[in-house]
Amino acid sequence: MSHPDLDVIAIGNAIVDVMAPCEDALIERMGLVRGGMTLVDTDRAHELYEVMGPAREISGGSAANTLAGLAALGANCAFIGQVADDQLGEVFAHDIRASGIAFATAARTGNPPTARCLIFVTPDGQRTMNTFLGASQFLPADALDEATIAAAKVLYLEGYLWDPEEPRAAMRRAIAASRNAGRKVAFTLSDAFVIARHGDDFRQMIAAGEIDILFANHIELAALTGYDDFHDGIAALRDSVPLLVVTRSADGAVAVSGGEWVEVPAEPIERVVDTTGAGDLFAAGFLFGHVRGRGLHDCLKLGAICAAEIISHYGARPEANLKELTAPVA
Repeated sequence: MSHPDLDVIAIGNAIVDVMAPCEDALIERMGLVRGGMTLVDTDRAHELYEVMGPAREISGGSAANTLAGLAALGANCAFIGQVADDQLGEVFAHDIRASGIAFATAARTGNPPTARCLIFVTPDGQRTMNTFLGASQFLPADALDEATIAAAKVLYLEGYLWDPEEPRAAMRRAIAASRNAGRKVAFTLSDAFVIARHGDDFRQMIAAGEIDILFANHIELAALTGYDDFHDGIAALRDSVPLLVVTRSADGAVAVSGGEWVEVPAEPIERVVDTTGAGDLFAAGFLFGHVRGRGLHDCLKLGAICAAEIISHYGARPEANLKELTAPVA
């Protein structure tokens, strides 16, 4: 079904986050990549779940988190992602629709089950993610509604989902539908490990002019460009990407478009509880400003406010009223 007033449509992993606090010693004992995201198989997922403390189940997935932020700000959004016909699949579908986001992808029958991300949160708020992709990696291209994609102002793609073959083909098809309609394609690099595996694809897409808005953090920027120096990395991309947005954790964020370079500091926060979803919600705030026609400074400021809200509590979905928090800017 077409949504002519759609602001953002996103394609991403349909994941339920299983989150639990832990001590640093557990990270070392289990051989986890502290602060990173590691793909795990069924056996490893079971092993890690067994050693987790009391956990909370919260619908997640990078692009879905971004849409949750956008919807909370008042944007009209739709999500494309694959769940299985199981309990976690029902949880994910309920949560995203309850957020006001259109979600029409049919559940997949049989194995594998719905994806889940086991997240260990250390006392400093750092999150160590271990993702079992399950059904999410079997999103078929025929699940796309190209008319709806063509109607959205922005198509937002999650780099994490580029890894498996089937959704990668779906995203390529979605890019073509969006660009043929004269819409904008936004892409988030997601993680350095994704760039290590598919960086050549991303560089080719950038060179071909298929990406209008690129989101990265400073680590991903270095991985994509090969430059450790932040300014050198920006210089390597700024002429190839119409709008480049790079976050720098506590050092704020930068947006570069044409000859314009704008920076904002990170928003002050009393205590970092959990950094899960900080980049996702930054993208939400930025894209909200963008689809509303705001300048780069306001877009960055909206992103910083949303990121600060998300790191003040467990989970990657907003809990405070984002409209109220962003009112001075929006």
